[in-house]
Parts: sequence; C-alpha cells; structure tokens
Amino acid sequence: MLLNTLLAAVDFNPVIKPILDVLNAILWPTIAIVGSVGTIYCIFLGVKIAKSDEQNSREKAKKDLIGAIIGFLIIFILIVGLKILMPIMQTWVKTQV
Repeated sequence: MLLNTLLAAVDFNPVIKPILDVLNAILWPTIAIVGSVGTIYCIFLGVKIAKSDEQNSREKAKKDLIGAIIGFLIIFILIVGLKILMPIMQTWVKTQV
C-alpha cells in the first residue's frame, strides 16, 4: 500500500520521454536501413545463385537466400511492430502512473 502511494507520487515522464524520443527518432531510419541492406544482400545472393556452376554451391546459395529473406522479414516486422506499439505503450505507461 505504501509502495503504491510512493509510485503514484513519482513522475516518470522526465525519464520516459527522452527514451521514447530516441526510439521514435531511430525507428524510421532503421526501417530504411534494414530494407535497403536486405534488398542489396538478396540481390547479391541471387547473383551468386545465377553464377553458380555446381549444384552444391547453388543449393547453399538458395539456403542462404531463404535464410536472409526470412531474417530480414522478421527484423522488419519487429521494427514496424515496435513503431505501431509505441503509442499504445505510452498510453499504458501514463495510465499506470
């Protein structure tokens, strides 16, 4: 009970606001960087598949390409999800304090 009273009296906004500002400033450039690096890397792997003479190297390049696409999609989805969830988290934090 005393802890809840103390937490209600503390204003976390000066601590939370700079963190949220930094996250908001970083997320859009991160989306652009992940998208461009992912595209360039997938093009590189596609060229590697096209240039492969042996079946083993072609299969390895295919596996690398599939792994790269899945990895970049997961990263992209997580970043966009964080960008979408930021206002929801801000609202939730404000209601908790």
